[in-house]
Amino acid sequence: MFILANFLKALASVLDVVLTFYMWIIIIRALISWVNPDPYNPIVRFLYAVTEPVLSQIRRYLPVVFGGFDLSPLIAILGVLFLQKFLVSTLYQLALRLV
Repeated sequence: MFILANFLKALASVLDVVLTFYMWIIIIRALISWVNPDPYNPIVRFLYAVTEPVLSQIRRYLPVVFGGFDLSPLIAILGVLFLQKFLVSTLYQLALRLV
């Protein structure tokens, strides 16, 4: 049981870090979209390649353009925060119950 509990704790920790990192990538992409970024810059291409699949799905189901501003990054950040609060906390609590 201790092995499974430690595995769930480790999984929760790694998931928390990955979700935090992804949230910052979304924030940076939103900030960089306010200026006219060079589309051939490798960093800009990476940011768009990593975030566009999620943001395009949000735009597909929720047309969240308000006054010329694309609010899909905000919805994505709220989704990441929800996953951090719900999924990571649930994994930690499940690990604690197994001990």
